[in-house]
Amino acid sequence: ETHGITFRIQISVKELLDTDVLLKLLFHLPVNYPSTLPDISVNSDQLTRAQSMEVKDKLLEQAKKHLPEPMVHDLILWIQQHLKYVIKQPAAVCNEKATLSKGISTEDGIWMLLLHLDHMRARAKYVKTVEKWASDLRLTGRLMFMGKIILILLQGDRSNIKEYLILQKTSKVDVDSSGKKCKEKMISVLCETKVQSQHKRFQMFEVKEYSTLDELQKEFETAGLTTLFSEFVPPLLK
Repeated sequence: ETHGITFRIQISVKELLDTDVLLKLLFHLPVNYPSTLPDISVNSDQLTRAQSMEVKDKLLEQAKKHLPEPMVHDLILWIQQHLKYVIKQPAAVCNEKATLSKGISTEDGIWMLLLHLDHMRARAKYVKTVEKWASDLRLTGRLMFMGKIILILLQGDRSNIKEYLILQKTSKVDVDSSGKKCKEKMISVLCETKVQSQHKRFQMFEVKEYSTLDELQKEFETAGLTTLFSEFVPPLLK
């Protein structure tokens, strides 16, 4: 009622070389849909990540044309008819090594995201899920615990960071007070910005605990993120 609904659709589409491409589409419809756009996630084993992002971008372009009318059915019909024109080249199994090197070298696409979580009831499962998402999306950074403060700091391709946010908001990652699986409802996006030259790039994703605020501050300072820390972290202690 407060977060809208999320659903997945799988469709098979004929591609340029008459290859069947299985598209896995995730739509998150906010409560004020269709007055606002849905969040869309696109995955396919037959497409590269770049092709999947292109499909997503085109779907969002089409979605804007339908505001404020319901649009999901029309979007599915549209991509079935236009997929071969959207991806512009034959579908192929993603070459992970080539995609990875491309993602690292495209500096324009490297962004940083700082999230604040209110709590984790099922901590072990939650942490494992975050680690998997970061690995799958090739994001580096930290999941940081200091007292009651829980922060997630991510660096990576901007499109992958957007994808992470959708997963974080739409997946059942925790449990409620009765032990039932639930989505993350107490998350705040503190900062989302392009990585600057003075920022150190994290080489991996790590889960770390800090016993004092000074320890946590040093983590930020080492990464060249002193301003980010001073602006967003101390207010969380109030």
